[in-house]
Amino acid sequence: MAKPYSDALVADGPLLFVSGQTPQAPDGGVVGDAGGQTRQIFRNMEAILARHGADLSHVVKLTYYLRHIADLDEFRSALLDSLPDGHRPAASLVEVSGLVDPRFLVEIDAVACLPRENA
Repeated sequence: MAKPYSDALVADGPLLFVSGQTPQAPDGGVVGDAGGQTRQIFRNMEAILARHGADLSHVVKLTYYLRHIADLDEFRSALLDSLPDGHRPAASLVEVSGLVDPRFLVEIDAVACLPRENA
C-alpha cells in the first residue's frame, strides 16, 4: 500500500490550525466503522477549510488518533480515498485509549497553509 504521508513538507503562507475533528455528521449520526468515520471526518474538515478559502490540498500536517491500531489498514484505505490524488501531508499517528465519545474510533486534527489571496 502506498505510504499515505510525506516525511516532510515546506509551507509558505499563513497557517490555519484545525482542531480535532470527530466523525460526527451534521445530523449527529456516527458511522460504526473506522473507515466510515475517517471519511466523515474529512467531509467535516473540507467544510471548515472551505470557509477559509482552502481545501484538502492545502493541508500540510495531520495528526491521527486511533482507538484501535487494529483498524490501521481500514483507516489508511479511507485516508487514501479522502485525500486529493498524490497529496500526502506530513503526519503523526497515535493509538489512544479513548476519545470524547465512546462511539468515536478516530479523531484527526490538521494544519493547512492558506493560499495567500485568502489570508
